[in-house]
Amino acid sequence: MRVKLPREKRIFYFKTVLRWIVYYIVIILLFSTMNAGTWTKPILLVPAALCIAMKNDLMASAFTGAVCGFLIDVACGRLFGYNAVLLTVFCVAVSLLFELYLRDKFINFFWINAIVSFIQCCLDFEFYYNIWKYDHTEMIFCGQTLKVWAYTVISSVFVYLFFRLVNSKLMPREHLTIKEIINNNRGITQFSKE
Repeated sequence: MRVKLPREKRIFYFKTVLRWIVYYIVIILLFSTMNAGTWTKPILLVPAALCIAMKNDLMASAFTGAVCGFLIDVACGRLFGYNAVLLTVFCVAVSLLFELYLRDKFINFFWINAIVSFIQCCLDFEFYYNIWKYDHTEMIFCGQTLKVWAYTVISSVFVYLFFRLVNSKLMPREHLTIKEIINNNRGITQFSKE
């Protein structure tokens, strides 16, 4: 049985709300970064959505994946909802993987992000260039798609470090069991007697 003290409960709610506000401020900043510059830029919302999915439950991960996917569609001028569906599925899968099988380590995030980014870039290339049988589509794949994928994977290191910092400061800690509270109180009373 787990016990939440009233003060702990208020701290839990405050940290949770503040963490989600920071998440969505960062998502908006990454979206505005994606809208600036040239066509060859990293898709920063993919690693951001995956970082959020690593530490949260399925519904929060699915919602964040859908929001980030819609923003990618807007930023890249794609069919509205295309990336939202993809990123929602990927975020739910990543959330389940980290909940059930994987530890919260950078290497696990890195290879999952590389795979998800590659699938997203390849599907984008397939549905927007290769399916229409344009001339020299292999040049688009090598010159544009693979560059975007490489930039996304490289920039995911910085995105991961930022979200790790946010989670370390604002992620609520696990609550104590009754046994731990009793043991802590015994230690306090023994310390005060000495």
